[in-house]
Amino acid sequence: MPTPDAVLRVALPLPLPRLFDYRVPAGGPPATDADVGRRMRVPFGPRELVGVVAAVGPADAGAPALREALVWLDDAPLLGGELLDSLHWLARYTHAALGEVLATALPAALRRGEPLPDTHTWAWRLTEAGATALPGLKAGGRPRRLAELLQAAARDEAGLDPLLDGWRAAARALAARGLAERIAIPASQLAPAPQPGPPLHAEQQAAVDAVRAGSGFAALLLDGVTGSGKTEVYLQAIADCLARGRQALVLVPEIGLTPQTLARFRARLGVPVHALHSGLNDTERARVWTAALRGEARVVVGTRSAVFVPLPDAGLIVVDEEHDGSYKQQDGIRYHARDFALVRGKALDVPVLLGSATPSLESLQNAVAGRYRHLRLSHRAGNAKPPAVRVLDVRKRPLDAGLSPELLTAIRAALDAGGQVLVFRNRRGYAPVLLCHDCGWSAHCPRCSTPEHSRPMTVHAGGRRLQCHHCGHRASAPPACPDCASLGLQPQGVGTERIEELLAARFADVPVLRIDRGSTRGKDALERIFTDLGTRPGILIGTQMLAKGHDLPNLTLVCVVGVDEGLFSADFRASEKLAQLLIQVAGRAGRADKPGLVLLQTHHPEHALLQTLIHGGYHAFAAEELVQREAAAFPPFAPLALLRAESPHAGPPMAFLHAARRVLAAQVQARTNDPKQPALWIDGPVAAPMPRRAGLYRAQLLLSASGRRDLHGVLDAALPEIHALPEARKTRWSLDVDPVDLY
Repeated sequence: MPTPDAVLRVALPLPLPRLFDYRVPAGGPPATDADVGRRMRVPFGPRELVGVVAAVGPADAGAPALREALVWLDDAPLLGGELLDSLHWLARYTHAALGEVLATALPAALRRGEPLPDTHTWAWRLTEAGATALPGLKAGGRPRRLAELLQAAARDEAGLDPLLDGWRAAARALAARGLAERIAIPASQLAPAPQPGPPLHAEQQAAVDAVRAGSGFAALLLDGVTGSGKTEVYLQAIADCLARGRQALVLVPEIGLTPQTLARFRARLGVPVHALHSGLNDTERARVWTAALRGEARVVVGTRSAVFVPLPDAGLIVVDEEHDGSYKQQDGIRYHARDFALVRGKALDVPVLLGSATPSLESLQNAVAGRYRHLRLSHRAGNAKPPAVRVLDVRKRPLDAGLSPELLTAIRAALDAGGQVLVFRNRRGYAPVLLCHDCGWSAHCPRCSTPEHSRPMTVHAGGRRLQCHHCGHRASAPPACPDCASLGLQPQGVGTERIEELLAARFADVPVLRIDRGSTRGKDALERIFTDLGTRPGILIGTQMLAKGHDLPNLTLVCVVGVDEGLFSADFRASEKLAQLLIQVAGRAGRADKPGLVLLQTHHPEHALLQTLIHGGYHAFAAEELVQREAAAFPPFAPLALLRAESPHAGPPMAFLHAARRVLAAQVQARTNDPKQPALWIDGPVAAPMPRRAGLYRAQLLLSASGRRDLHGVLDAALPEIHALPEARKTRWSLDVDPVDLY
């Protein structure tokens, strides 16, 4: 019931852990609880901000006069029910400001206060005049080819993209002559007829049955070797979800996986499949989010931020490659999309299916503890066999651009047999370092280096350009050494560009295609590269982008170059990341009828990690690693939180973290009866492993606890005091609960 003196408590997109009170806009009706979740524009100092009403309540007695909100932006709440409750949970778990969390959940266009967009689909059709004029159009020209495509039926714009390059200009030309017109139609009208899939093998069928059997929330870990048909399990489970009239959300780790996944899903499911990822513009992202809100989007496939789409008719959530580190947001609100998907699944009372050939140790431990149901796919689908794996000991062997003679011979043999080759090097650029051969000078990033810790700039464009891969700083390579004026500047080490240069010269008879962040910046660039290669013999050179879920049926040889850098690291997660990367990239080989071979080049063939992976596989490694993690009290057996601080000067971050440590230590002392057995341990503050980045000095403090309740209890009590510290206003700081990267 309206309360005349009720005030609106608005969450604003500010890093402040509080709500802001406003009176309703002038002339508007009194506030009610039904207003919670609506956007509104409010004055904030000299600015205007867009916020979300988080609560409605009586004005505080004795409070100063409140300012009026300016205008309502929605007639009904955008955020409500399960999604709003889940976002409140996320704010509590990450200890982030609610206003920032709510803003993160909204597409950028809606954060700016724009109205909800139309969610119809734009399509083109021939007019009667166009059908009559079609025979007279110039044969072979784009307008004629487009008119022929539209002759049978209207086609949506997204569907025309892969069918005809430059169709938009042709469409405008036809429209100018009255031969074609653009129309708005419901997306459901364009859904293709569903196509049957291949028969499932016994393990796939058991996994699908397990998803069907659930009558509410269930966490299921689909643990299947590469090529075992996990996507078929997803498709069957989604088809069942759609048959019940429900929505499905599918998360994938990389934008590069989206086109391939979308094409397969659209062909099989018989409903429009909506994509949501960073490659879309703001309007497109808002349209998909709104279509999901209205229940029109029945299947949404997207990257990390898609976990925030509304699901009023939720039936299933799928997280593909659940182990992937890209599901963790590394700035702003530091959430993990996989973990938040599980929270939403529980709140929505729907199953959550986590899939991976190399599950994270956290997920494996949850399966061992019985919190997840463990579904196994132990062999490849169809006639595909696991690839053979060989270790190439390159000690004392001549290397050309990092490649041994044995590797080059194997590449030639695979190409001559009609197969494709993947050369994997997880370092983009031409070379990691530009070095003076005469005096030892090397090119360092001026924004990321300190006198004690220098950060080399990566060489690009065959030695002509330098770029820092940490902060993006760019510079031209100097013509001579700045220290000794020598002309003996030499790129040292090997990146994907240098390997591409060598292989293009050595194997000029086949296409040599590089896939890394530099070569795939355009829209659908990765899809175009795969389309250009097709099934003909050729060589792909790439970084970890190629290790994630791509299905290349004619790929018979995988060459892994540069294994050794990952074998020795101070990061406790380094072994897990390397093991996952090696298994994933090896799994690209031999996925169809042709046998696959994986060659691992290394100077350390006897290293325990390599031997365990080769002879025991990923699960043997995981079992050993979990024992070590438990002994060291590392995740998944002890939760962590990382307090980071950075500033243009080295002093303020350390001063802030020392003050924060005193606050945290006092809270730990207050919560424990036995000081010798604290519920929480504090390490630091220390300089970050990378002490300077993009011109900012960085320091950090690590918290570990015996349990999550202890960790969050201390943080809940300490953070208000930490926010109030004078030192907190002199530096930029953040809290990362469950950090993936301690760097």
